[in-house]
Amino acid sequence: MSVDREHEDASLATRVKENPGPALGWLAGALVLFALEAGAVVHFLTGLVGSPIELPTLLTRDLIANNGYQTPDGVWKETFMNLAPAYAWALRVVLIYAYAFVWMVWLWRGYLVFREHYRYADWTPRDDMVDRLRGHRWGQFGAVIVFAFVVMAMFAPALGPTTVDRTISNPYSHHIEYYNDDGQLENITVGAANLGSRSQGTPDRNVGPMTYDEYGRWHPFGTLPTGKDMFTFMAAGARISLFIGLVSIGVSSFIAAAFALLTAYYKGLVDLAVVIVGDSIMSLPRLLFVMLLSVVLSGTWLAEIYSGGFLLAVIFAGTGWPFLWRSVRGPAMQVAEQEWIDAAKSFGQRPHVTMRKHMAPYILGYLLVYASMSLGGIIIAVAGLSFLGLGINPPTPEWGRAVNIGQSYVTTSSWHISFIPGVLIVLVVTAFNALGDGIRDAIDPQSNSGEGDAEVAAASGGGA
Repeated sequence: MSVDREHEDASLATRVKENPGPALGWLAGALVLFALEAGAVVHFLTGLVGSPIELPTLLTRDLIANNGYQTPDGVWKETFMNLAPAYAWALRVVLIYAYAFVWMVWLWRGYLVFREHYRYADWTPRDDMVDRLRGHRWGQFGAVIVFAFVVMAMFAPALGPTTVDRTISNPYSHHIEYYNDDGQLENITVGAANLGSRSQGTPDRNVGPMTYDEYGRWHPFGTLPTGKDMFTFMAAGARISLFIGLVSIGVSSFIAAAFALLTAYYKGLVDLAVVIVGDSIMSLPRLLFVMLLSVVLSGTWLAEIYSGGFLLAVIFAGTGWPFLWRSVRGPAMQVAEQEWIDAAKSFGQRPHVTMRKHMAPYILGYLLVYASMSLGGIIIAVAGLSFLGLGINPPTPEWGRAVNIGQSYVTTSSWHISFIPGVLIVLVVTAFNALGDGIRDAIDPQSNSGEGDAEVAAASGGGA
């Protein structure tokens, strides 16, 4: 497209104001999608600070219920359309993932709207980067698994065949109905039913994956030694792992980028001070340091937020930023030596403006690659701490705790207790690394030969 120089210099907000139609159309669709699940967002945010607020949402277990009982003649009652709990649960899972997929498609549509109507360049290096990522099979594998993991975490309350409060936190405050051997309809607490559905290693004391217990409850991943539903445990554990990973990576990335820009711009004593602090933190054995801090700070108010998840996120961010900073310090130094940075200084441009507009875009590509690869490491570290009984406050679900609980049953009929969370941990960590590889190769197709620094800078910073 042909545009004048004045339009090229216009901000995105100005360009949208001049042509609001496409942006408003996309925003209307996004608001509709958000409204369908706005209640779940409110429930999660209010649950972080106190009692969660219940608001109606579309994809809930109340609408597509899978908790019911089977009559002696084989008919299910109180489930969605009287379906078997397994089918009702599977239908809800399919609809949730379909909803999430529609969101992904709509976000991609938003990018296309921006590129067609509001970007002042016909082509930018980001276009080639996106095309390379779309053809990167290993990266796509990682993206699919990461998508499934993120959806599992975000929609954990709706995905589980039951709820954390019902089966884990307060099982004796809830009741279920079932027909006993005499054909009589009985009412029993969930806690008592869990005692009769425990997986403890013997064939007669085991509820394996994809089975019902004697009370007609469906367990996609089986049950724990306490009889609690394992899929619900894993879904809730995915949510807290993702929360810790995203918060810690976000904070450490911000710190790393800020220090990289400051040290590259000012050099000298500023660079020396950050090097000393960063190297001092990196010299400590990180796992032991994290374990020490989690124990020392366990009695503080930070440990009360999200069952200790926020405290772990802060600890990982405080101990992890030097590694990200080291990764982007070199590119920042290279950019700081470019002629346009000297020109900006000579024209009297403020340092923070120069760093934000002319330096930051050229290190974001590197930061994105290393951050995506580090996220899997944080997830496995959180699982390791939970395995050792540290970090997340019980009985809050966490994958590492499930591995610890089931380690004595690995060679028994209840092998699923440790095996399933162990496989999921490996799969998710591998997926984040694969996605990081895909992003790296998309940004820098010559990364294996070490000759792609200029293209990385262009791809991460070019365009508008």
